[in-house]
Amino acid sequence: MEVTRIADGLWRWTAPHPEWTAQSDRPDGWQRMVGSVYFEPPAGEAGAIVLIDPLAPPSGSAEAETFWTALDRDVERARQPLLILISNGYHAREAIGFRQRYAGKRGAWIWASAEAVARLGFEPDRRFGAPAAAQPGVEILPIEGLDVGETAFFLVRHRVLVFGDAVIGAGSGRLAVAPPSWAATGEAAGALYRERFRASLRRLLDLDPAVVLPSHGEPVLERGRDALDAALLAPAWGE
Repeated sequence: MEVTRIADGLWRWTAPHPEWTAQSDRPDGWQRMVGSVYFEPPAGEAGAIVLIDPLAPPSGSAEAETFWTALDRDVERARQPLLILISNGYHAREAIGFRQRYAGKRGAWIWASAEAVARLGFEPDRRFGAPAAAQPGVEILPIEGLDVGETAFFLVRHRVLVFGDAVIGAGSGRLAVAPPSWAATGEAAGALYRERFRASLRRLLDLDPAVVLPSHGEPVLERGRDALDAALLAPAWGE
């Protein structure tokens, strides 16, 4: 597990994905370690602790014990409920387990795109669709043209964009957009990817992100807008 402090109350951590196989680590595939995000509103501001696509270290490992001890401590200290945001139908990960652990303490809820519910396999506490605010300072940004329910999140205070599958960290401060193989299947879906996907991402440049935190690959911790702009002009991941 690797933990990166982005700012006060904002962390990204990585954990091994239980569904990863060696075949996943191909040029247009994804690596075993994937990222999750913790965001805590500043003291005195109403809201909830936000977890995005949370995945814990393997149960029974020393890292798991360290992880849960730290998270329990932070939740108790902040005295705020938990809001779990899911970026797409493939990223249910351990959302149910996180909700079960904290629901009886300060409260915990799962939000996901209405379009992603069928693939998640469970009903979230709230469905979202059009762009909206999860709470003050946390914006929900649906992404078109990749797969149903794909969503990015913007943490306004720190100008941080968080992606599920739409954007991948390519290392050395670079990003890449998801390839066609990550899009929904079928001729119509392929056309939608070609016509709408990059255009949907390009609108996010107006947010002027300083930091980009993808689930897959390395984060970009400075000049996030420039990295995203360059990715939109470059070949997709693995191409």
